Amino acid sequence: MADWQRLAKDLVLIDGMVGERETEILRRAFLADGVINRTEAEFLIDLRNSAPKAVVRFHTFVFEVVKKMMLADGDLTAAEAGWLERFILRDGRVDELERTFLRELKAAARRTSPEFNALVAKYAG
Repeated sequence: MADWQRLAKDLVLIDGMVGERETEILRRAFLADGVINRTEAEFLIDLRNSAPKAVVRFHTFVFEVVKKMMLADGDLTAAEAGWLERFILRDGRVDELERTFLRELKAAARRTSPEFNALVAKYAG
């Protein structure tokens, strides 16, 4: 069986960049059914971290997808806080997009765990 994630990643990164065209194709494919699962989010995160270059619109899309997945039930749990910390630290640094993302995620959540609040304070406070 073919590894669809590896194939898709190789195709998107064939020229070393995630551009506007690739972003639009990914957007249509991942948002087609209106549901984002963890596998899809992790694929996009891996793609983001693997891309030597990417347009801002792609980064924004990745955060949009992760936010949609995380807020599916409105709550941000301790387990989700741990997953988010691994996500934002995957490249070894926390950039301004990630800090803004954490603040926006907290503002949009119905309820947040103490662990999530500590994550926001640590990296986006």
